[in-house]
Amino acid sequence: MRPDGTLPSRVIDLNRCYAHHSAADVLKHALTDPQVGRTALVSSFGAESVVLLHMVAVANPATPILFLDTEMLFPETLDYQQSVAERLGLTDVRIIRPDPEEAAVRDPQGLLHRTDTDACCALRKTAPLHEALKGFDAWITGRKRYQGGRRTDLEFFEAELRVRIKINPLTHWAPGDVQEYMLNNRLPRHPLVAQGYPSIGCAPCTSKVAKGEDPRAGRWRGSEKEECGIHFVNGKVVRGPLPAPVEEPQKEDIMATEDTVIVTDTGFGPEDWAHGFATPNTLPATAGAALAVDLSPDADLSVLDGRLESIDMIRIDFPSFSDGRGFTLARRLRLKGFHGRLRAKGHVIADQYAMARRSGFDEVEIAAELARRQTEDQWLARANWKAHDYQARLRA
Repeated sequence: MRPDGTLPSRVIDLNRCYAHHSAADVLKHALTDPQVGRTALVSSFGAESVVLLHMVAVANPATPILFLDTEMLFPETLDYQQSVAERLGLTDVRIIRPDPEEAAVRDPQGLLHRTDTDACCALRKTAPLHEALKGFDAWITGRKRYQGGRRTDLEFFEAELRVRIKINPLTHWAPGDVQEYMLNNRLPRHPLVAQGYPSIGCAPCTSKVAKGEDPRAGRWRGSEKEECGIHFVNGKVVRGPLPAPVEEPQKEDIMATEDTVIVTDTGFGPEDWAHGFATPNTLPATAGAALAVDLSPDADLSVLDGRLESIDMIRIDFPSFSDGRGFTLARRLRLKGFHGRLRAKGHVIADQYAMARRSGFDEVEIAAELARRQTEDQWLARANWKAHDYQARLRA
């Protein structure tokens, strides 16, 4: 069963529901909560990774584990990954590596990290993980507030790219909690920790940490870089140091600066899809990094047979508010098994929002001029569509 409701609203509900739960409870429930969906643990098998790996093994050892092998890891990390997976009985460890053809073109000598660490991380971490996470609704991370930087305000659940949820079960843990858990459960330590590596990444970009230094001081030492780039901020992939937090644009600013406005159950927002749209006639032969398709209201859906799983978004045109063919098309797409993002675009009015949601649409794209005439309050007044959501029951 696919999660119900918009991703931001689900994240708010999940954080409210699990606000006072322990890390183990958050993780255990996240693996079974239908509002979270299909979940994987992304693990570096680094200094503290064994804590979450053990929690997952206790809750469900068949949980998918995505291990990013950048092909530049310490030999000790590769050995540790194999021994920990075997000891904990993890049955679905997926080793994710960079695309060999892409690596041959962009880093043929394996020296890209010397000249452009951001590009190296993008090639060896960000892009492979993006591909590996397709098909998942959520992923689990080991980030914690005490690690500082941009992590100081972490919640248990975050909305990422309006596509999936990021789960941070250990967000409230202190350093002592990590060590105590490992000690109490007799978990094996990464061999490099004893050698002065409290935070472990790729071998060329990780150095020992002196007493009194921040535990992450050995990562990309001598640069301003703080993160490898696999985390998303404000709907964009971050390939280098995280930027300062960006305030959400005010509603009037959205309508002043954007040609279109995206309407969801939570109100107006700016466009957040940056990958362009194809048509049925211009669909690539193979799936790319991100794929969205524009459909006319009279489109023949048979052209998408066998391709729905590889499509991230479908946008259906409404040439006029009196043209109801788009609603029918949305229902048919959901019945055919399309689980991606579904958007109605064009001449849709506020009175039709509930119908759009019940038909299977996730959101509506309208012109900024219409958003000025039909205010956000008018649209939100129609957002209580779930009371008659027969389509959700159909898709269950």
